Amino acid sequence: MRMIPDKEPKTYDETPRVPMTEETLRAAMPDVTQDQADKFVKYYNLLLKWNAKVNLTRITLPEEVAQKHFADSVLGASLIPEGARVVDVGTGAGFPGVPLKIVRPDIELVLVDSLGKRINFLRELCGAIGVDAETIHARAEDAARDPKLREGFDIALSRAVAPMNILTELTLPFVKVGGASLMYKGSGAAEEIAASENAFRELNCAAEPIAFDVPWGARSIVAARKLAPTKKKYPRKAGFVEKAPL
Repeated sequence: MRMIPDKEPKTYDETPRVPMTEETLRAAMPDVTQDQADKFVKYYNLLLKWNAKVNLTRITLPEEVAQKHFADSVLGASLIPEGARVVDVGTGAGFPGVPLKIVRPDIELVLVDSLGKRINFLRELCGAIGVDAETIHARAEDAARDPKLREGFDIALSRAVAPMNILTELTLPFVKVGGASLMYKGSGAAEEIAASENAFRELNCAAEPIAFDVPWGARSIVAARKLAPTKKKYPRKAGFVEKAPL
């Protein structure tokens, strides 16, 4: 997913469909229960079906989806408090929110995306695999100003969406004081943190990188803990956040 509505590509993924087996899934996620494994396999099948007509992901091979979408998404499971209210901002095809909900059914999940076709996919997906999640079709800049959503979450999630100084402005307004924005990143988290110090100060948060060493590459989640309420002017209107990052 992208925070800014992306243009639909002229062509869609035409990779031949290769079934995901439970063995392939468990190679990346050995601790899943049988019920969770069944949900992830159904998720994969529906993802590929929709990806033929809607731009959801460039990663389509079963081993890579198991690793880089499913297993990567659940890396943050231990960072989310029991029973937390969680918003996935710019969720796209449901990552990381839906995989987290599969392994952490205790959380209350809200999925926000700016593209209606992706929201339609998510609604069908959640119904098909039995995941209870609210879906909201809106830009992050607009959703974060809704009184029902602003500062109403324990955790905000985001993955592969934008540079950290932009992402912090788009996610922190959703979070309660004392909560955190969990930003999924690769190996360059330290550099992004250094470039985002002004944003952290302006948005009243303190950031901590948490590293994960997985066989398919270095991963980090940056936890930006909210220390005080977000100023009313944030997030700025659509376009301003990207054109003039904090």
